[in-house]
Amino acid sequence: MYDSINAANEAITELMSSGQPVLVDVVRARDVIDVLAGDDKVLLHAGPPITFDEMTPPMQGSCIGAALFEGWAQTEDEARQLLAHDVTFTPCHHHGAVGPMGGITSANMAVIVVENRLRGNRAYSTMNEGIGKVLRFGAYDASVIARLEWMRDILGPSLAKAVKLTPDGYALTPLIARAITMGDEFHQRNIAASALFAKDMGPLLARTDIDRSVVADVLQFLADTDQFFLNLAMAACKSIMDAARTIEEGSIVTAMTRNGKDFGIRVSGLGDEWFTAPVNTPKGLYFTGYSQDEACPDMGDSSITETFGLGGMSMIAAPGVTRFVGAGGFADALATSDEMAEIVLGHNANLSIPTWDFQGAPLGIDIRKVVATSITPIINTGIASLEPGVGQIGAGTVRAPLACFVKALEALAVKHGVTTTDA
Repeated sequence: MYDSINAANEAITELMSSGQPVLVDVVRARDVIDVLAGDDKVLLHAGPPITFDEMTPPMQGSCIGAALFEGWAQTEDEARQLLAHDVTFTPCHHHGAVGPMGGITSANMAVIVVENRLRGNRAYSTMNEGIGKVLRFGAYDASVIARLEWMRDILGPSLAKAVKLTPDGYALTPLIARAITMGDEFHQRNIAASALFAKDMGPLLARTDIDRSVVADVLQFLADTDQFFLNLAMAACKSIMDAARTIEEGSIVTAMTRNGKDFGIRVSGLGDEWFTAPVNTPKGLYFTGYSQDEACPDMGDSSITETFGLGGMSMIAAPGVTRFVGAGGFADALATSDEMAEIVLGHNANLSIPTWDFQGAPLGIDIRKVVATSITPIINTGIASLEPGVGQIGAGTVRAPLACFVKALEALAVKHGVTTTDA
């Protein structure tokens, strides 16, 4: 269809910058994700394919929590036995979905539904659970299960009713464009976007027939959850990058993800194939009492934000977060985004960053530029404890391994009939 990789890349970046992600619903995962609709025991997980025995302890803990939540088991021992033998595991990315940290998604969990109106494709994500003991970091006690049930039975249906009062769904790009001027980069800092979302949901919830005490509880949860918008940003980015994947030529990265064992990327011109390398462990600042030795190797689908050009790629948009992730100050944030600009094709004019002289967010990670410069994407991330249930013990940054991009470029060369001799 395109006469060159460059022409395909131009079309891909146009799809990326023109994406129109809209929040249209909040439902149970089984209602929109086909692989979860049947009676088989299936769990979605973050990252490229992995087996239960290969998972990190926090991801295994998340699986245990999902098994207890679904009623597949009553105890941890029962859950582990079931998970080792009777559960099918499949990546969120294989089913139009994304999940933070462990990324574990089961049939009856509440998921947000985001539609990219530009191409009509949809993406899904669980909602942010808030702080404290949470499933995404591997906790699975009674309080975790109770919160998941509340999100399924109360939070999800309440937000669904509110969204249905909007004329044509709740558009996410305008909110992202506003919040990036207010200091969010949409991975480690979402406080502005979360506040804007709560502000918009308040009047809508008040117009529903939901009991006032329930409305109060929902609004309190939104007010307390500074990272609530992260999952919305993830689904928005996923919907945009999946649209970009429909162009089957090019050298643009369409997914970056990690599962605690492998870091994987997908590339527009290489279809569904994963190119993987051992994942790195984040480095950053640790909460009091914790250290690097206790850090879990990186995991989660949240790096879909960096794939789109947000998160660590747009560090300069959120200089306030650089100290939190141990990356220095304003000059360091500027240096990071300037470096990331060397491996992309351009800037997203719809996401202007005032602190970067109003340049747009980085747009279109090109595997050719990554390999040529040896500059790999930098990802802002929470740091999970290796011990399941402990939760987040710090925040930092992590680099994508170069080997992923080298493998992908070699495969792209083969596809186009380029040999080492030709080079």
